[in-house]
Amino acid sequence: MPLLHSCGIYSFTGTSIAPEVKTVTVNYFEYLAPKVNPSLSNMLTEQMQEKFIKLTKLELVDIDGDLEIIGAVTGYDVKATAITANEQAAQNRLTVTVKIEFINRKFPEESLENKSFSAYQDFDATQSLDAVEATLCEDIVEQLCEDIFNGTVANW
Repeated sequence: MPLLHSCGIYSFTGTSIAPEVKTVTVNYFEYLAPKVNPSLSNMLTEQMQEKFIKLTKLELVDIDGDLEIIGAVTGYDVKATAITANEQAAQNRLTVTVKIEFINRKFPEESLENKSFSAYQDFDATQSLDAVEATLCEDIVEQLCEDIFNGTVANW
């Protein structure tokens, strides 16, 4: 089957991880954004770890994995995105920005430094952030983890 011929790096999950790579370390995502969300770092760290466990055959290790992700939440902002005729916000947007360093100890040329990822969710301006924050953050974290995963080990 010529379509499946590769250099041993092909997988059905879309990852391009060489067979020599056996372990991954996902460090705790530090929280550096001025506006505080106390659960975001935990949520991001745990979902990123789960994504690697579910979608790769890599063993999750605490330190010095063949692959390592070091990340920090650098932005957590709410801004109006749609303005009504009365110049009031009709819709707001919560945006979370994460900066990562990706270390590939087996293939250093694939490493990344200071790579930023952002994701956002819009919500009706009649709702308070407190009322919708948990749901918005779940969706944002899911998108960020997908983007970080694809940006580090998927060949997209």
